[in-house]
Amino acid sequence: MSDQKLPRPASIALALHIFATSLLPLTSPTPQFPAPAHQQSEKHAVAAAAKSTPRLWPGSRYTEAERASAIRRGLRFIYGTARDEQNFAAYGSDYLWCFYTISESVGDAAVRREARRMGLERARHWRGTHRELPADADAGMVADFAFGDDAAASLGLRDARLRRELRRAAARFTARDFMKFDPATEPPPSDVPEECEFDRAAHERGSTHCRICQRPLRMRTRQDVWYDALINAYVGERAGIRLGAGYAEVFRWLPALRPYLGGEGGANAEFYDTVYALTHVVYTLNDYGQTRLSPRWLPREYEFLRANLREAIRARDADMLGEFMDSLRAFGVTEADAGVREGVEYLLAHQNADGSWGDAAERDIYLRYHPTWGGVAALSDYRWRGFSPRFARVKNLPGVRVPR
Repeated sequence: MSDQKLPRPASIALALHIFATSLLPLTSPTPQFPAPAHQQSEKHAVAAAAKSTPRLWPGSRYTEAERASAIRRGLRFIYGTARDEQNFAAYGSDYLWCFYTISESVGDAAVRREARRMGLERARHWRGTHRELPADADAGMVADFAFGDDAAASLGLRDARLRRELRRAAARFTARDFMKFDPATEPPPSDVPEECEFDRAAHERGSTHCRICQRPLRMRTRQDVWYDALINAYVGERAGIRLGAGYAEVFRWLPALRPYLGGEGGANAEFYDTVYALTHVVYTLNDYGQTRLSPRWLPREYEFLRANLREAIRARDADMLGEFMDSLRAFGVTEADAGVREGVEYLLAHQNADGSWGDAAERDIYLRYHPTWGGVAALSDYRWRGFSPRFARVKNLPGVRVPR
């Protein structure tokens, strides 16, 4: 397994990468998704349109037609990977959330319709293969089912019987089962081990050596543990299924992650997870791109995101860049901002021939489709529906500034 630190889905991805990759062969080749003939003709049409459509802004190298084409190509790449049975078995709940959030949040009505069509097709497939929870389901499987059930229901395909079954099953597990800690009694811990990178074995909290190979285990960061719990709590409350703790119970520990440090020239090992923790603060407060946030509500988090956007460009990390950009858009940062413009042009300059972003040679399909989701989101305009009503749930917690 790669030494690269794996992000959680920008999305909601309850299906943990650790669980999903355990279902895949270690040496499975990267699927290839050649562009259909109609997409080849689309490239010629875009090239012709680019000559007559306006630039993104004065001096930009790209046009609105080129941006629109990049978004559509990225979305179709994601759908192509989602239709692979092995990929969908591992990441089905995350794929459904991807299509649902795009279908609800972006400003382009044609993109919304296409994402909804894709999402409904995949949701029907997911429902067909997830009719009931296995009797021996552990907390991770219950959570993954809850994620998929919520996403499918959000797309309009509900299953009241399965929802009731999931509520009963979730009640058998504790906060520690779902979140690796209990937010009601303790801050996010630093003694939760990652899976063993050599044999993929999972271990209990506090373990320091792999029980199989005896090699030392690396610990997850506090930020990583916390935002995983935040996503669980968010989806649980949406679905009416308690997945360990309530949203406000988890959110109240946000101040424990401060102060936020930058990359420090690569010296800050927690930088990556700090970014993803703060982008998921935004996502869970604004329902993944549906409502706006005020910088006055979370000034420290806003300033960190603004100050470190270019770190993702320097790292050539399309996934992180996508999360920075759509989080900043939620705070009202527009393409008048030089950093956002750099991000847009970087993404348009580095889209792969197959429509994806990221390393085209990567074997792990999660690291193919998730950066592409980020690219689609970062390039899209949003149809904001006012300011987040969810913030009222947490505005009185310590360390959160209440707007005047």
